[in-house]
Amino acid sequence: MSFDDLVAANREFAADFDLSGFDGVAHAGVAIVTCMDSRIDPLRMLGLKAGDAKIFRNPGGRVTPEALEALVLGAHLLNVERILVVPHTRCAVASNSEAELRERVTASAGVDASWQPFHVVDDQDAALREDVQKVRSHPLIPETVEVGGFIYDVDTGLLDQRV
Repeated sequence: MSFDDLVAANREFAADFDLSGFDGVAHAGVAIVTCMDSRIDPLRMLGLKAGDAKIFRNPGGRVTPEALEALVLGAHLLNVERILVVPHTRCAVASNSEAELRERVTASAGVDASWQPFHVVDDQDAALREDVQKVRSHPLIPETVEVGGFIYDVDTGLLDQRV
């Protein structure tokens, strides 16, 4: 498998590229922490466009130390005034145990994956409340930054604010 198709698509993208010289701040003042799931289009789901938001993606859309690092930088250096934490329905890390994910990866890889941690989510609502609290209580996230917790429904495209 090669990257030829993607490089060709990039050349088409670059032919009418209009973000040259962009300042890199979040023009809509938004940061989003969400899952890596390809069913999620973070900008389009909020009516935003390139340059409007800072986006941090990881399995499960969790607020990890790396996500907090990005949010602190966003709040102080990149115009972030609102933060959305957005896990989603039918998420693999919320619907499988760690043992099940290890078994599936082992079967796919053909090598033992029992050592690989997968940070599963037993209760999405509890995890979302915890993650929003992590952001709200972080000493380097100003109190003026609004933080909300949402579940994105991958079957309807709708956000449901839970926190």
